[in-house]
Amino acid sequence: MRHLVILGGSDGTVSAFRAARRLGLATICVDMRPDAPGVAEADEFLHLSTRDVPAVADALRGRAGLAGLLAPGSDINLPSLVELARLLGLPCGLTDATLRASTDKLHFREVCERLGLPGPRYCADDHWADDHWADDADPALRPPLPVIVKPVDSGSSRGITICREPGELPAAIAHAKEVSPSGRAVIEELLTGEDLCAEAMLQDGRIALLGLSRRVTAPPAVVAVGHDMAPADDVLEKEVVRQLELVCGDLGYRDGPLNVDLFVDGGQVTLVEMGARIGGNGLGEALGLMHGVDTVEATVRLAVGERPDLTPARRGPAHVRVLRAPSEGTLVSIDGLESLPDSAEVVVVARPGDHVVPYTECRAKLGYVVDREPADLDALIRVDVR
Repeated sequence: MRHLVILGGSDGTVSAFRAARRLGLATICVDMRPDAPGVAEADEFLHLSTRDVPAVADALRGRAGLAGLLAPGSDINLPSLVELARLLGLPCGLTDATLRASTDKLHFREVCERLGLPGPRYCADDHWADDHWADDADPALRPPLPVIVKPVDSGSSRGITICREPGELPAAIAHAKEVSPSGRAVIEELLTGEDLCAEAMLQDGRIALLGLSRRVTAPPAVVAVGHDMAPADDVLEKEVVRQLELVCGDLGYRDGPLNVDLFVDGGQVTLVEMGARIGGNGLGEALGLMHGVDTVEATVRLAVGERPDLTPARRGPAHVRVLRAPSEGTLVSIDGLESLPDSAEVVVVARPGDHVVPYTECRAKLGYVVDREPADLDALIRVDVR
C-alpha cells in the first residue's frame, strides 16, 4: 500500500487525512503532540517534532510504499516538507522561492514591491528602538500609525497587535517576536477596505479555481469566526488572478494550493501574505464546495505525484463557521451537531475533558462546519464548559 506522510496533526490536517483514506492511501502523522486531532485520523503516528528533519527522515528512510508528503493548514511545516522531499526523493511542487515567500512575511512584501504590486508601507522591527524610530531608519520606509505588528514567520493569528500610538509599539513588537521562530517582527501600515481571503488551486501556472471569502469576525475582530465564500465581481476576480499568477510565476510555483490574505479598497487589490498550502479553518473544503471539485483530494493527488482533474462542476457559495468555547475551562460537551444539515461537513477537534479557551487565535477552535448555507452555530450549537 502507498503511504502519505502528513506533517502536523492540527485541525487543519483532518480533511487531508480523510481525503487520503478515500483515495486508498495509508497515512502517517508526524507531530509532537500525541493528542493532536490528526493522530486519531492517521493509520500510523510518529511521535517526533516536524522540525527535527533528520529524525523524521531516519524514521521514514527505506520504507516501502512511501509515496508523498503533505503539510496542510499552516505554513510552519513547509520548510520541513521541502527538505524531507529532497532527502527522501519524494514529489514536491514548492520551489525555494515559493517556500521563502510563504514563510517570511517581510520577504513576501519585498516580492510584491519588486513586481510593482500595491502594498502598505512596512519595515522590520529593528527600525524601532524602544520609543522612537532608529536613527538609521529611512523616513520613507516608516509606516504611519496606525500599524499592525506581527511575527514574520508565525501563523494562526498569533502575536498580532494593532497599534494606534507610538507607546504601544514596544510591547507589540516584543509580543510578536516572542511567538516568532526566528525572533523577528514586521511593522506594516494598517490597511483599510475589505479584508478578504483568497483560496485557489494552481495548475500549469494558472489559477484553475479561485474563491474569495469575506471574514466573519467577532470581538476582538482579529480572528475570523467564519468565512463566506461566493463568486465575486468579474473585474475583481480578474485582478486577483492577475496578481496571483504574477507572484506565482515569479516564484516558480506552478501546481498546487494557494492561500492568500488580501485587502480591496476602491477597486485596488493589495496582497498581504501567502501560503502555498491548503488554507486552514475549512477554507480548502469551502473552495471545493464552491466549485464542485474536491480540492483537498486534488492536493493529496499532487502530493503523491498525480495530476488532478480541476474542472469545475458548479459555481456557488460556500460558508465556514468555527466552533468555539464561550469561556475558559474544561469541555463537557458539544450539543446540537445533529441539528446541522446532512450536507454540512463537520470537523470536531476537541473532546470532553479538554481544556479550552475563548477563541482569540486560530488554534483555540473546537472545530468547524462547512456548508452551502451559513450555519448560525450560536443558535444551533451549545458548548458546555465547566
